[in-house]
Amino acid sequence: MVPLDKLDQITRRFEFLEAKLGTGALPAEIAVLSREYSDLKPVVADIAAYRRALADLAEAEGWLADPEMKALAEEELPVLLARIPRMEQALRLALLPKDAADARPAILEIRPGTGGEEAALFAGDLARMYQRFAESRGWRFEILEQQLSDLGGLKEFTAHVQGEGVFSQLKFEAGTHRVQRVPETEAGGRIHTSAATVAVLPEAEEVDLLIPASDIRIDTMRASGAGGQHVNTTDSAVRITHLPTGIIVTSSEKSQHRNREIAMQVLRARLYELERDRVANARAADRKAQVGSGDRSERIRTYNFPQGRMTDHRINLTLYALPQIMAGDLSEVIAALIAHDQADKLAEMDA
Repeated sequence: MVPLDKLDQITRRFEFLEAKLGTGALPAEIAVLSREYSDLKPVVADIAAYRRALADLAEAEGWLADPEMKALAEEELPVLLARIPRMEQALRLALLPKDAADARPAILEIRPGTGGEEAALFAGDLARMYQRFAESRGWRFEILEQQLSDLGGLKEFTAHVQGEGVFSQLKFEAGTHRVQRVPETEAGGRIHTSAATVAVLPEAEEVDLLIPASDIRIDTMRASGAGGQHVNTTDSAVRITHLPTGIIVTSSEKSQHRNREIAMQVLRARLYELERDRVANARAADRKAQVGSGDRSERIRTYNFPQGRMTDHRINLTLYALPQIMAGDLSEVIAALIAHDQADKLAEMDA
């Protein structure tokens, strides 16, 4: 049963927002209030439909005592009794605490882990997998920084992903991804195990956190890279150091002005994620054990090429569809992770 008092609170909040926006909110409030109003609108519509269904159920039950209406009641009751639990479940999911960052774009960072050149090649495979997944979603996928290894793998990769619900879909990808396969660098045909780390950071807006100029040091340097990537003869590359945390961000595109923009964008995302982690850890010491903790040291997934198998260790999901997954078909995996996360939150809410 959904708590009706909670539904009343949501409806009253929606009506307040509607009145506030209709009578002229302050310019500084409009964006925030409009976003909340848009989020609540479908929920309020579902609440109204649920209340109508409850009223119809009560009416149909009353018909059972009327000989003329009993047949109609017996026809309506099974339909309503089947529909109402589904509506309750949908509302319970809608009432779960929202991650304020879910609707934001994301900064995607991929780096090779253990495994040398093979790990760099696997990092490149992951970058292509996420790019294809983004394209299948109609998202914009902009590569901000990539450094190639000698064999064409990735030493470092950063991308900006924009679209509807980007962070809500990609946040479960953060962690250590392990690959088991015969590497291109192995002539003997032995299966090796390598790894790459993935970080998914919600993009931070400038209003989210203030970075004083005194907290950063900006250095310019000559861009360089393997295979002639981003090599030029001017000091266009930018390195920004955040002095309080020691975080260092570099960007090596051709334009120094653009490099400053990219480096600050990535720095804001990293600092915003640090603050999110601090708040989450303060709320619950065991939060990192849950799906979506973003702990990069945690091995979250194994890609076994000889068996064509992908296993997500957090939810014990195994799919024998590795070629499709590496081609960007992550829909089933991400849907399972979201469902698992929702089930955990529902259990926590009911406890």
